[in-house]
Amino acid sequence: MTDRLDNPALGILLICLGVLAISVNDLLIKWLSGGYPLHQMVFTRSAIGLFFTFGFVFWEGGLRLLRSKTPGIHALRGLLVVVANMTFYAAVAVLPLGQATALFFVAPLFITLLSIPILGEKVGPLRLGAVIVGFLGVLVMQQPWKSDTEVSRIVMLLPVAAALFYALMQVLTRKLGATTAASAMAIYTQGTFLLVSTGFFLIAGDGRFAEGVSNESLIFLLRAWTWPTPEDWPVFIGLGLCSGIVGYCLSSAYRLANAAIIAPFEYIGLPMAIFWGWTIFGEWPETATWIGCALIIGAGIFVFLREQARDRPLPGRRSRWGRR
Repeated sequence: MTDRLDNPALGILLICLGVLAISVNDLLIKWLSGGYPLHQMVFTRSAIGLFFTFGFVFWEGGLRLLRSKTPGIHALRGLLVVVANMTFYAAVAVLPLGQATALFFVAPLFITLLSIPILGEKVGPLRLGAVIVGFLGVLVMQQPWKSDTEVSRIVMLLPVAAALFYALMQVLTRKLGATTAASAMAIYTQGTFLLVSTGFFLIAGDGRFAEGVSNESLIFLLRAWTWPTPEDWPVFIGLGLCSGIVGYCLSSAYRLANAAIIAPFEYIGLPMAIFWGWTIFGEWPETATWIGCALIIGAGIFVFLREQARDRPLPGRRSRWGRR
């Protein structure tokens, strides 16, 4: 069991696959955001994703894996990821995909900070300095010194809030990793998405709360449900497939390796988002976004390299990956 939960190479591979699926998922949601409410996409994506995720459950050992001694932590983890998703996608409907993703990618820095009190991991002054540089990158992208902005500053802060909720969720994933299979955690997450989106449908599914609302993020959250057109069904199915891949890969990655080691690899989603925004939606980041991206990515790479240096085995000593 110890070896299985101490495999940073496999954790890095899984985080990269998961981030690729997240990038495609973000692209598809932004593509559909003009005609469907977010909670409808979440419900459909989770219902389809649940089907694929049960396949992972049977592959890892069967339904017995769903038994848990920590249901409260699973419920909290599920709610955190739901809030993170809802908050982020409310911003994606308004902000350029690359900018929203860049702001969200402060999450690995939050993870590094949260791993100190929650997981008891040691983070030295150099890595803390890198975290500060990363947050300066967020400040550059927010541009608080500008008095006129095309988008509300509250909307611009939504991806940062989503990053905090997401970081809390992933740190809890690491805490659960020794006793809970990745596929089981993915099932709990998908189930939470279904429950929350169903609640949204029962309360706001007819679109009555969207009447008279001008804020595009709120309209995206509160718009009435619409039956998908035939050409949109493949997109919804793609969302479900991505959801299953994301749930399993990210849960597995944070079970297999130290959170501070693999978190910086989530940054590969940033160039992916910029590419999709440019090729699909004609969005090209502003100079401030590029500078902020450079600071955030640079901070993340430094944190990772610092981890590599600390964990490099010395002659006659065993590697201590993930055991600081």
